[in-house]
Amino acid sequence: GELKQALKDALPHDRLKELHERQPWRHFAVVAHQVLLLGLCTAALIQTQWAWLWVPAAILQGFTIFNFTVLLHEVVHHVVWPRRREGAERILGLAYAMPSGISASQFTRWHLDHHQELGSPTDDPKRFHLSPKRNARWYKLLYMTPALFFIYFRAAKRETSTYPPELQAKIKRERLASIAFHLSVLGGLALWEPLIALRVHAIPVFLVFPVAFTLNRIGQHYWVDPSDPAKWSTLVKSHPFWNWIFLGSNFHLEHHYFPGVPLYRLHELHEQLRPVYRERGLKAHGYGELLWHWFVLNKPPHARWEADGPVEGEAVATS
Repeated sequence: GELKQALKDALPHDRLKELHERQPWRHFAVVAHQVLLLGLCTAALIQTQWAWLWVPAAILQGFTIFNFTVLLHEVVHHVVWPRRREGAERILGLAYAMPSGISASQFTRWHLDHHQELGSPTDDPKRFHLSPKRNARWYKLLYMTPALFFIYFRAAKRETSTYPPELQAKIKRERLASIAFHLSVLGGLALWEPLIALRVHAIPVFLVFPVAFTLNRIGQHYWVDPSDPAKWSTLVKSHPFWNWIFLGSNFHLEHHYFPGVPLYRLHELHEQLRPVYRERGLKAHGYGELLWHWFVLNKPPHARWEADGPVEGEAVATS
């Protein structure tokens, strides 16, 4: 409560209201941009005249596929339209979940529980089921390989088993539909040309997507201070490239402070909160620094990573 009040005091009411303003045209402009990127990357991966384009196009394709989970995240928090539109949001959620092969309903319940129970080592489903339980470099690296899909779906299955039967059935239907979609795309491309299927679908989805997912997640809740709710998320440096490649989802601390701010306003929120960061001793970290601490120094998740900090995570009470 104290933190929420401090954050509100740091921002003028009119400015805070402006940051929460939803502009559907801006959301769908982002969507159009992602669809355009998919089209351009697919064209670059199909053509054979300039083979040097395949690697950068495959990387961008994988990150763009990941970004549809960011768009799904916007639907979960009802920030697409000024007012909730359950039918339209349901359609968008299903569409945005399809590229990554997840269930929109599972992601929605999982993510909202994560917000509600942030700070708890057992009740936050993402932390309890998905964060690495072994602080070993080889195990962490598995998250950046196709093994991520097994790790994620096993974690989701364990949490889903606690849901009501009707929700479990809906999640199962959505997951089967996503699997059928991906098998259809991969199969259709393979019938046309196996190498095109490999470049357009298999490599971006199974090799690049896990890297994008893991890199994004390292910047969410791994470098934290368990004793201070203001520092239960990681403050990531603003950089034009990362702001663009992750659609602003690298501003994860800002999102947890104000979940109702759309992705296209998170950079503004980040700038507005700089005085709060200084006052509370929050330091921004770049992805290079995060990767160094995570893999090279082998720091554990959900812990202080400073040189004089603990080497193991600390349990805290449920918020």
